[in-house]
Amino acid sequence: MPGSPQQIELRVSTLSQLFNSLDPSPFHERDLDDDAETYIVGWARELPVTEPLRIVVHLPAEEAAKAREHRLAEAMSNYFTYRAGILERDLKELFRIGRWSALIGLVALLVAMGLGHVIRGYLVADPLGRVFEEGLIILGWVANWRPAQIFLYDWWPLKRRCRLYRRLAAADIALIER
Repeated sequence: MPGSPQQIELRVSTLSQLFNSLDPSPFHERDLDDDAETYIVGWARELPVTEPLRIVVHLPAEEAAKAREHRLAEAMSNYFTYRAGILERDLKELFRIGRWSALIGLVALLVAMGLGHVIRGYLVADPLGRVFEEGLIILGWVANWRPAQIFLYDWWPLKRRCRLYRRLAAADIALIER
């Protein structure tokens, strides 16, 4: 059972401080300003992941009326949903690269082991043959470094950020007039 929402408070003088001024879209489709996004995401990262979020925007009365008119809550939710979608596509792309890297790495390992075995066969008594064989085997394993890194470590931060943006998209948005 989720607890009470964890609040992220923003105090702005104008509604335009929240949105990218270069984006010509209507407010409910606009990008958040980079500074506003950094602030919100930074605070959300600090809050417990098991609790729902609530974003409280403090605005002057006339700006709060504009925010309601331009559906600020919908705009923020749309933006964070969009960002989560981008991260999900990035994650799929990373796994696609990982699969190709694993295939290439496996082929490189098999070729390296085969070549090492052939070289060792021709240079049976020579220690140099053993050096070449071991070197090729090491090269084959190094070719598998990137897929191992992708599947063991690289996807976690993307998945964590995606979850964070999904939580922000689902956050309750409250407007407080000051």
